[in-house]
Amino acid sequence: MMNGKKSLLALLTGAPIGCLGGLIGLGGAEFRLPVLMGLFKYSARQAVPLNLAVSLITLLSSLVFRLPNAPLNQLVIHIPVILSLIVGGMIGAYKGAQYSKHLSEQALEKVILILLIGIGLLLITESFYPVVTGGIPMPVLLSFVVGVALGLGIGIVSSLLGVAGGELIIPTLILVYGLDIKIAGTASIIISLPTVLIGLLRHRSNGAFSDNQEVRTLVLPMGIGSIIGSFIGGALIVYVSSGVLKLVLGTILIISAVKMYLKSKRKHSI
Repeated sequence: MMNGKKSLLALLTGAPIGCLGGLIGLGGAEFRLPVLMGLFKYSARQAVPLNLAVSLITLLSSLVFRLPNAPLNQLVIHIPVILSLIVGGMIGAYKGAQYSKHLSEQALEKVILILLIGIGLLLITESFYPVVTGGIPMPVLLSFVVGVALGLGIGIVSSLLGVAGGELIIPTLILVYGLDIKIAGTASIIISLPTVLIGLLRHRSNGAFSDNQEVRTLVLPMGIGSIIGSFIGGALIVYVSSGVLKLVLGTILIISAVKMYLKSKRKHSI
């Protein structure tokens, strides 16, 4: 694929994916991964760090535009929880990138399939049973330990899929710690940034991004498209039912993940 054509296609595909993410309050990375592997023909090992890089751009832009309007006094109250998830997430991201290095391409594709289906089922479940809870009462020390443990799992998933992890962090903050959904959204971005950064650095040390041209021709235009799309999605959210959208997108994600895996399996069998 010619560089100019690839950049234009990255911009054009990044925008609708970002729009979907904006509509459901996520970065859209879980939908970006099948596109990178299916449309752009990247292997799983190539697609994951590229997805992570685009996720970093999307997160930074989201934080810049969201933080000035965030209820900082309420965020400060939850600093121990945020820090515990950051600590666990960073360790998990490092370990996840390490695991991916030792997995064969076929094994990594199976892991990606399972995780994407899991996220799709989570979206479908949330469409019927919205995440609302007062949290689980815990002593401060236990709360921190639980946060590190949960962050560890989220960080591993983040690094293996190349996602920011918001689809797992936000339900965790609401269900386990009882945060308001708006505060949870901002906290999720803060937690995701160091997790994504550690994952990126680890993937880079594993040999990803050896060709900087991929950053210029795909990561940057797709990141810009994701930013534009996320703001459009945020503006359209008042016109779309969140429950119906999660049901549809969860179903699409599962179908896309299965099709991506079967297509890759046929390619390996040739």
